Amino acid sequence: MTWSRNMVRTIERQTGLTLIEMMVALAIGAVLIIGAITVYTLSRQSYMMNESNAKVQDTATFAMDAIEADLRMASNWGLTSRGLAINGRSTVSEANPDGIAGIPTVCGEDWVLNLAIPVEGDNNSYSLPCPTAATLQPDSDHVIVRRATVDPQPLEEGRPQIQTSRNGGQIFSDGEMPDGYADADSATHNLLVSSYYVANDSDLIPGVPTLRRRVIRMNGGAMRIVDEEVAPGVENLQIQFGIDVDQDNSVDRYVNPGDGIYDPADPLYVPGSRVITARVWLVVRGIDREAGLVDDRTYAPGDVNLGRFSDQYRRMQVSKTILLRNARS
Repeated sequence: MTWSRNMVRTIERQTGLTLIEMMVALAIGAVLIIGAITVYTLSRQSYMMNESNAKVQDTATFAMDAIEADLRMASNWGLTSRGLAINGRSTVSEANPDGIAGIPTVCGEDWVLNLAIPVEGDNNSYSLPCPTAATLQPDSDHVIVRRATVDPQPLEEGRPQIQTSRNGGQIFSDGEMPDGYADADSATHNLLVSSYYVANDSDLIPGVPTLRRRVIRMNGGAMRIVDEEVAPGVENLQIQFGIDVDQDNSVDRYVNPGDGIYDPADPLYVPGSRVITARVWLVVRGIDREAGLVDDRTYAPGDVNLGRFSDQYRRMQVSKTILLRNARS
């Protein structure tokens, strides 16, 4: 085959790329790579933010559900909702007038037996004589809820129980049905007490504030008060009670825990006043710091103003008004 001069020149012109072409190709490739990295970074940041929000929301939901489950059933004593009609409860002068055996004294016997006040607490403080399991978080409320189990329970020696009829009831712990009651027209329920508060250090995640509660547990046939962790990440708890003063089943005012209007032992007590709703606020904090996070919100749950935070923890404030189902007439 004979090569012509024109064919050789054509082949020479088609070999390789010019420097300018290479630079343009590299520039286009760099732009595409930078764009892909930017999209990935933004997607990753969005994913991390959504995951962090979801974790805080899950903590808030779990903690609120735990508190709500108790508050909704406060003043449920079985077949009656009238705590004043139950014998063996604490009175103004005696914490355990019937001498019911086995009632723990570490938090005071009236912590268990004060059925005249199904919900109470402390405003931004903690007044129980029993020490908390961890240092208290400042400016956070403490709430106590008393109630009975929803379903009837078998008789059990050593456990605080209530035998109720439509007219009243009796607290006991000896495992034997009190005199004057029969299976046909009464029911046995376990007495439950829960105290919620916020501590500044979690057992599960050290250095993280947490919601805790004291409850009654049975251990070896004896009552014990156990302090257990509920939800790490809860930083503040606030509660206010809706008071029905004139017995018309509507809220006349909201008060902080510790207000004497609903406590028969307090000089400020208004006869007939009762708690029928509760407003609950929770401030929940993320577990880990998030670099670059800016939170310009002001947190003011209940009657406290926590202000703004610049510590790069993600936070969420939630609130809920809870109806005490058994408190209304």
